[in-house]
Amino acid sequence: MNSMRGENQPTQLVIHNDDDTPDQFVMDLLRQVFGKSDREATALITQIEQKEKAVCGPYPQSVAEALFKSAQQSIELAGHQLQVTLEAVKTPCELCGKPEGQTDVRIGDRTVWLCSDCMRAADEPSNEQEEDFDFACDVLDWHLASTARSKLVTTIRQFPGHMRVDLQAAVDRLFGKAIRLVGLNEEQRYETLSIPRLLKEGRYAIAIAPLQYSDVDVGEKSPVKCLDNGLWLCEQDHLRYAVLLCAHREYSREPGIRIEILVPSGSAGAALVQQCFSELEEAVQAARTYRGKILSLDADSDYRGRSRGITVHRLPQVTRDEVILPEQTLRLLDRNVLTFVNTRDQLRRLGQSTRKGILLYGPPGTGKTHTIRYLATHLPGHTTLIITAEQIGLLGAYMSLARLLQPSMVVIEDVDLIARDRDDMGPCEESMLNKLLNEMDGLKEDADILFVLTTNRPEDLEGALAGRPGRIDQAIEVPLPDETGRGKLVRLYGKGLPLDGAVIAEAARRSAGTSCAFIKELMRRLAQGSIARDGGNTVISADIDEALDDMLFSGGRLNAQLLGGAQAMATG
Repeated sequence: MNSMRGENQPTQLVIHNDDDTPDQFVMDLLRQVFGKSDREATALITQIEQKEKAVCGPYPQSVAEALFKSAQQSIELAGHQLQVTLEAVKTPCELCGKPEGQTDVRIGDRTVWLCSDCMRAADEPSNEQEEDFDFACDVLDWHLASTARSKLVTTIRQFPGHMRVDLQAAVDRLFGKAIRLVGLNEEQRYETLSIPRLLKEGRYAIAIAPLQYSDVDVGEKSPVKCLDNGLWLCEQDHLRYAVLLCAHREYSREPGIRIEILVPSGSAGAALVQQCFSELEEAVQAARTYRGKILSLDADSDYRGRSRGITVHRLPQVTRDEVILPEQTLRLLDRNVLTFVNTRDQLRRLGQSTRKGILLYGPPGTGKTHTIRYLATHLPGHTTLIITAEQIGLLGAYMSLARLLQPSMVVIEDVDLIARDRDDMGPCEESMLNKLLNEMDGLKEDADILFVLTTNRPEDLEGALAGRPGRIDQAIEVPLPDETGRGKLVRLYGKGLPLDGAVIAEAARRSAGTSCAFIKELMRRLAQGSIARDGGNTVISADIDEALDDMLFSGGRLNAQLLGGAQAMATG
């Protein structure tokens, strides 16, 4: 137990009534920023209308400040005047109920507030010795001594393994005041634990072990600690029950999280189980941990079509000036993605579809991936899911996440690898293409899901994808950079080099017909030439001559093609 006195004052956020801000925006804010369910968000909006304000919290101060910042950004981006304020609160002591619980204490991954009396009592050594047990069967019999085993009932739910962080937070919230929490020894990795298994005695008894936690990266400064397995012994309204959390593993499949609740038979136990599972399911549906982030699923190394977990990508912010596209193309991109997303509510009100498909096409190395990073970092509140062509077998899992984490953007890179003409396909590729088409067709008209597909070879795309209206709503060419764009690229990739205006202009002019990737490599060659000639103090025209000769001519057509300069060689 670690005290953090004074460092994390309990704080609440107050949302004030504003007749000019649409209810739908407030609803989206409550769901996407504060992680509220539809039912909770609706209740809060009603409270705002009736009492002129509603309260979210309390939260630890650092959490409240992060939520406040996120809410302010969403409000400013939408151009509304909704007022949200931070207020310190007097949180009652969670042990005795006194109103002055102002010392925040970390117990495991949970923060509780205690009054000074309870804090002193917690620091004093206890004269009572807690009964110790070596096996799960013994501790369960001790906890449930008043109920015969034949009168006990268990209920099981299994949750996706990649939602374990949200599930852990809900478990901590529900069972944080348990009488006892113990870890369990898993002798056989692929044998799923169960409460009937824990009740076995003798040579097959499951031993009690230290609690084991895994660090799960969720894209924040610190990973989240999640329990690998645990047995909670709880009591509520004089009803004693037990909760088992463990992994459910099957070979080549994503490990699931299994929750089993043991209660005495009867209506009171059944109601308790229903309440617990409802709250756990709501936490998973809210998916606060990954909402608004850039994600991809990890596949098995030998590829068996199942995922093992989620990777959170920390992409740097890409400004509009850093997207090297002709201004007309950039405006087309903004209209069809950023502006479209910002007008979804109005479109829905006018009976129009809010789903959309975009195809980015152009030669290799022209910046399609960079363009996607620009979109991903400029869609507030959106979750981006990045799918490579070899992961298309995971499309079902990706689409489940996309629906759960709406609004979302689903990116499929190099789609031509699985969506080329059917005459050139094998049965596996055709099956993957059909799965993609079915997912795109199966979305509801009001789904807040945006598909962005990329290809280097649009002419090879299967007509069912590229030729049928309603799947791809806008194709946008990402062309080779023009001279203005090449000048920007020279400055961008050569920002550490001693480049004067004349050298920049010459490099931009002489690299006509090359890709962004080619110019990036050209800048590295100029750095090498400069270092060899005078230690990197100057870059001159002769350095450009030498670099272009190596890249376009001396290495032959294949080298030019590999570097993204084939068109320049053809026209040179």
